[in-house]
Amino acid sequence: MTASPLVVDVLRVVVGLGVVTAGADLLVRGASRLAARLGIPPLLVGLTVVALGTSAPEIAVSVDAAMAGRGDVALGNVVGSNIFNVLFILGASALAAPLVVKSQLVRLDVPLMVAISALPLLLGFDRVISRADGVALLIMLGAYLLFLAFLARRGRGAPAGGEPPTEAVVPGGSPLRDGALAVVGLVLLVLGADALVEGATALARAAGVSELVVGLTLVAAGTSLPELATSLVASLRGERDLAVGNVVGSNIFNVLAVLGAGAVAGGGMDVAGGLLLFDFPVMLAVAVACLPVFVTGASISRREGAVFVFYYVLYAVYLGLHTADHPFREEFGIAVLGGVLPLTIAVAAAMWIRGSDDPPDPTPETS
Repeated sequence: MTASPLVVDVLRVVVGLGVVTAGADLLVRGASRLAARLGIPPLLVGLTVVALGTSAPEIAVSVDAAMAGRGDVALGNVVGSNIFNVLFILGASALAAPLVVKSQLVRLDVPLMVAISALPLLLGFDRVISRADGVALLIMLGAYLLFLAFLARRGRGAPAGGEPPTEAVVPGGSPLRDGALAVVGLVLLVLGADALVEGATALARAAGVSELVVGLTLVAAGTSLPELATSLVASLRGERDLAVGNVVGSNIFNVLAVLGAGAVAGGGMDVAGGLLLFDFPVMLAVAVACLPVFVTGASISRREGAVFVFYYVLYAVYLGLHTADHPFREEFGIAVLGGVLPLTIAVAAAMWIRGSDDPPDPTPETS
């Protein structure tokens, strides 16, 4: 007896979710243990290997879309993924365990993430991200990787900020085994995310949801599932530097690597007016919202994590109203830009003022 397409799609979602979760656990375990063996701060691993690896689905989707002449899908994937990373993933990670990150490296990379988040807005001001723009983004990516390699070489054996490694002594096993765990976990993440996105997209279409809505929300969120699973598992395992570094690094790679590769592969991508007027500014705003948290050493509490997740829901609702051509979409967009964003700035300012007055990280550090 042949299973119905609906049953197959449901199984894709369930199996994909399970594979993503298992892959995240293996990747975090292997990467953090390997970092401890090599004397590299877990945050640095999160900003490079884990971040680039978990950005693989975005790279595959955006390059494929750009080469097929669907530049809007490629751009929407990058922008939607970055917004999802900050609002939903950081928010959900904070709900799992309040995030307190004190590393000096975060204080360097978060401002860099904000600056890079402004690049699509600047490059797309002429309504196109050209192939030359893509080449420039890839050159910036190379410079960023060289800079991180320099930091790793200079600070080997001493994490940034003088903090002890999260896992200073790794009993048993071998570096080869830890590396294999990370690779297997990464492969499972990509395969699981692909199955989950395909199944969920098919279910959404069967339910009559617009394919454009699915592309801007479900595809962007689906390709960010590796980041979500990795950061959640890292947060629950106490690897909070890795959880945050994964999000920050992924956002940097999404603009420089994913957008750059998409623009080069597709020979340039046209930028829709809606991206310039709403989505690009929102992506930049949510990046700016990270500054007071990590620059001052303040924490993201569970309450603030819930606010981040709520903001993402508002963003998804706006996309749904806009693509459905709902008459209330303009008023809702004005309310979001004119009400929610100023409120976000006010909350961020309050966290900045609070700064180091936050209670200490409840998770004891090991030495």
